Amino acid sequence: MKGELRFIGTVERIENEEAEIAIFPEFCPGLRGIENYSHLIILYWLHQRDTAEQRQVLQVIPKRHPGAPLVGVFASRSPTRPNPIGMCVVELIRVENCRLCVKGLDAVEGSPIVDIKPYLPRADSVPGARAPEWMSHGPTT
Repeated sequence: MKGELRFIGTVERIENEEAEIAIFPEFCPGLRGIENYSHLIILYWLHQRDTAEQRQVLQVIPKRHPGAPLVGVFASRSPTRPNPIGMCVVELIRVENCRLCVKGLDAVEGSPIVDIKPYLPRADSVPGARAPEWMSHGPTT
């Protein structure tokens, strides 16, 4: 099976809780109508974890969750994974040309952007969803 990944932009600036995402010019038409959403799902490349060694790790103890047990990477939000893709729900503050100002992005400056999807409350919020107790300690992502 063959696949191709094309980055659509990059995280340019992070200050306090706000981040600026610059979308490459060829992908700017894809932003049409995005200002109508309050929140977005940002998929980004964890480029600082993209090594052959880290891509082989399949089990981790999530460091940002005190008391977490050893789990598989697919049962965690660990940045160390076979395909280092990060995901974050952010608040859209404003759109200026090919730039998005967002709040709550947990990426770092220089992170390549893989994709952007609108957050849809009816589809993306799951009432009564469950997670292990250890996930209730630590950060939200």
